[in-house]
Amino acid sequence: MDYILLLIGFVLLIKGADFFVDGASSIAKALKVPALIIGLTIVAFGTSAPELAVSVSSAMKGQNGIAVGNVVGSNIFNLLMVVGSAAIIYPLAVKKSVLVKEFPFTLLSGVALFIMVQDIALDSGNVNMLSRIDGIMLLLFFGIFMYYLIEVALKARANGEEEEIEGMPLGKSILFAIGGIVGIVIGGDMVVNSASSIARAWGMSETLVGLTIIAIGTSLPELVTSIVAARKGESDIALGNVIGSCIFNVFLILGVSSVINPIEMAGPIFTDILIMIIVTIATYFFAINKKITRVEGGLLVGSYVIYMAYIIMR
Repeated sequence: MDYILLLIGFVLLIKGADFFVDGASSIAKALKVPALIIGLTIVAFGTSAPELAVSVSSAMKGQNGIAVGNVVGSNIFNLLMVVGSAAIIYPLAVKKSVLVKEFPFTLLSGVALFIMVQDIALDSGNVNMLSRIDGIMLLLFFGIFMYYLIEVALKARANGEEEEIEGMPLGKSILFAIGGIVGIVIGGDMVVNSASSIARAWGMSETLVGLTIIAIGTSLPELVTSIVAARKGESDIALGNVIGSCIFNVFLILGVSSVINPIEMAGPIFTDILIMIIVTIATYFFAINKKITRVEGGLLVGSYVIYMAYIIMR
């Protein structure tokens, strides 16, 4: 039964996010909000909503392994499996701005997280914890990243590249937005509860469940989006979707989660954060020639399979 509830939870999360984005974007358009602001706020939030709902819900219940494992596991899945799969389908061209600005932001998010949770080593604390102050710092980093995104979007609008937002009747828009939020909240709660039950039944740690089942489930939208974009030859969307998601995951999701309820860090999650940093650097080196080839994509996917085997067997 837990597996069915987990599947229903994932469906509610993903479809709820889609409904919320469609409804809220249409409401914003009716209120004459520029497409630029809609894209940077509503659409961006919608993409990260499944991870946000799961991590906040688990942090509030003190299930720290799921809260952190979900984010770290999602980022590793994104950089290895999503980028690798997309590159196998169609070699990914990499813009200079991604190498110079966005990849460094991704690396910064991993390094900042690793340093923030070293309370015992750096502050002589009794426990390693992502505190409320750490959460506020992560949210400040997120604010800096949003400022960068706004600059990029303003340049795109000046060049006539702004994307048009489709509208729908106001009543329908409100129903879509409210229904989407309800789906996200209920779905997140169902995923956390059923995943915890599965972990107990199989004798698995919450961290392992967060790194595997939940991380993969909440990252399915990124996988589908990037594969579809790669098949159309739209490398910018395929890679930008992943990089943006990784940055949102650490800065926004762990920031919000730890501000709501400080997250205690323990066990092998430190190794996984280090692996996340190494994976970021490895993907950057593959991209440094401004192209990720099919062979490199295969290596990334293969690395994810090895990582899965490692965390299951350890």
